[in-house]
Amino acid sequence: MVQKIKIIIYYLFISRLPNSRLLKAANKIRVWYVCHILKIMTSDSDNYFENRVYIGSGNLLTIGKCCHINENVFIQGAGIGNYVMIAPHVTILSRSHKKDRLDIPMIKQGETEDEPPIIEDDVWIGRNAIVMPGVRIGSGSIVAAGAVVVQNVGKKQIVGGVPAKLIRNRV
Repeated sequence: MVQKIKIIIYYLFISRLPNSRLLKAANKIRVWYVCHILKIMTSDSDNYFENRVYIGSGNLLTIGKCCHINENVFIQGAGIGNYVMIAPHVTILSRSHKKDRLDIPMIKQGETEDEPPIIEDDVWIGRNAIVMPGVRIGSGSIVAAGAVVVQNVGKKQIVGGVPAKLIRNRV
């Protein structure tokens, strides 16, 4: 019950504080709240956690240090490493709709089990990208803007497109 109240406070007040471009103190308040009250992010002076970030109930989410989470990001659940940049309007999914049966409408089939994606250290996810459930994005990788990541991304790879494919390695 206490965790639900903390999440309600986050959505009613904390997530609605102005963007840090308008008021730097708003970012500090949000970072403090998600680090010390919700305990989903490692405390670090270089963290950014912008306005209107959806975090579900927070129980399937961990975020490392020195991470920049921009505005209007939707995270159902994920394990996010250190030094990760997530651009505005990114979607990170941990579950989806079931669609296996043809005799039942998809809306009646329910959802899949949670499979939070793993985003390793030093990853940059571009604007409007979508990360699907269960994928792993390797350290040092870049996901191009608008990409839909449906399979694992290796270390130090740049991927883009729908579905995301290897563009090149960063070596």
